[in-house]
Amino acid sequence: QVQLVESGGGLVQPGGSLRLSCAASGSIFNINAMGWYRQAPGKQRELVAAITSGGSTNYADSVKGRFTISRDNAKNTVYLQMNSLKPEDTAVYYCNAGVVGGLPIRYLEVWGQGTLVTVSS
Repeated sequence: QVQLVESGGGLVQPGGSLRLSCAASGSIFNINAMGWYRQAPGKQRELVAAITSGGSTNYADSVKGRFTISRDNAKNTVYLQMNSLKPEDTAVYYCNAGVVGGLPIRYLEVWGQGTLVTVSS
């Protein structure tokens, strides 16, 4: 089995910062792309940012210039640094990864359990 465990969510005032972390564990041979998605109440889940194993990144237009995704391949961990947070960033944030692993070994798309980010004064 492969698991993703997120941490770092919470309550922050507008203009503040938070850093989310997501660590993969289990029977892992290789991790391809990793990403962060979010889902606000009453809305569909949307891609926030993604990063390939080589470090190429892409971002939703709404977070460009404010959020930074990074990863530590040695730790099987992806991060999301969120600055200049706005109330509209309030959502449950989910980690996602494309993993080659498991028993028997195969390609898996794995999701974390989600972490709540609330931006409010």
